[in-house]
Amino acid sequence: MILCSFFTALIAIGAFIRIPLPVTVFSLQFTFVLLSGMILGSKAGALSSLLYVVIGLLGFPIFTEGGGLGYVLKPTFGYLIAFIAASYIAGLTREKFGTKSLNKLIVGCILAMIVTYAIGTLYTYFILNKVANTPIPYWACLASLFPFAIAKDIFSAIIVSLATPRLLKITKNHS
Repeated sequence: MILCSFFTALIAIGAFIRIPLPVTVFSLQFTFVLLSGMILGSKAGALSSLLYVVIGLLGFPIFTEGGGLGYVLKPTFGYLIAFIAASYIAGLTREKFGTKSLNKLIVGCILAMIVTYAIGTLYTYFILNKVANTPIPYWACLASLFPFAIAKDIFSAIIVSLATPRLLKITKNHS
């Protein structure tokens, strides 16, 4: 429970650790989402992301633009929902394949990233088109990810995959 709470806090803190790049901002939020799954496992990792979303929806300003129930109408809220699935997928990958294969860990993190993008872009599309009445084609939601968002998240996937075996030894959660 302590590690689960710790990762919930890290995800919240990661939203505010921002490294500006020429076209986008690199935050550590997605990195901590992946790491929560890899270190805690599928269920506890997903729980830590779920707690992050619930705490933010309760009104605590832990999302990048605040918090509260109104956040569900923001186009980017879908990415927060997707974090729950991403933590689960990353954790499931580590549970199924262990930590011996760096490539399998990276593939699991990239699969989690793809699911995050799928849920996030679909939610963005829905909110913009159906709620905000701002017609935008779905391909435009997808295009916003290229190339910078994808590059920074692949970088995060590699870093998390490299760090996981070492961090598991520290936390004594061997695979």
